[in-house]
Amino acid sequence: MSKQSMTIKQNILRWAFFFSGLLILGFGIAMTMQAKDLGIGPWDVFHYGLFLQLGLTVGTWSIITGLLIVLLSALFLKEWPQIGTILNMVLIGVFIDLFNWLLPEPETLLAELIVFVTGTVVMAYGIGIYVAANLGAGPRDSLMLVLTDLTGLKVSTIRNLIEITVFLLGWMLGGPLGAGTVFIAFFLGTLVGHTLPQSRKLLEYSMKKGEHNENIDKRPLWADNHD
Repeated sequence: MSKQSMTIKQNILRWAFFFSGLLILGFGIAMTMQAKDLGIGPWDVFHYGLFLQLGLTVGTWSIITGLLIVLLSALFLKEWPQIGTILNMVLIGVFIDLFNWLLPEPETLLAELIVFVTGTVVMAYGIGIYVAANLGAGPRDSLMLVLTDLTGLKVSTIRNLIEITVFLLGWMLGGPLGAGTVFIAFFLGTLVGHTLPQSRKLLEYSMKKGEHNENIDKRPLWADNHD
């Protein structure tokens, strides 16, 4: 197998990680929404509030919000967004609506708690897996970086300010706030701090495994045969 073929295989693997991560992330978000009595993530509070006030779907509002952010970021940076950013913007919204339609709502508080915590962990793994592919930041991450450049403030400060702003807007629109909102705002980043290195190691291992298999395929036939 040529070096070019190996590079193609590695790119396919990265895109597989990227799409898998987005699918898992959308699933995790939808899980937390099924337990919305406990509250949902800050951005999801905002999208849900828009859904309550203006109709459409939560996923559609996620896409519309992402599109506006992408356009503003592109104007500021004076460059086209990466294809991964565009796919992130569209697919997350699609997956949120798909899983919101498929998943049943938990019927007890204990079930809601289990679904919510599990959904948060699933979200963290989805983020870790798609980010590990390094194929483009999501629209909201792009906004964070743009505002960091504009203000000179720390990334963590900007992220916190954005999250506070959007969940306050979502709350004013009637979005579901609760202890879960605070939990996601303060602990999702910590969870991603664990899932991202794990995902990167898995991706690197998968790529090295492909290289190892290629080297095996290149060995001479009957290399150990002394007949």
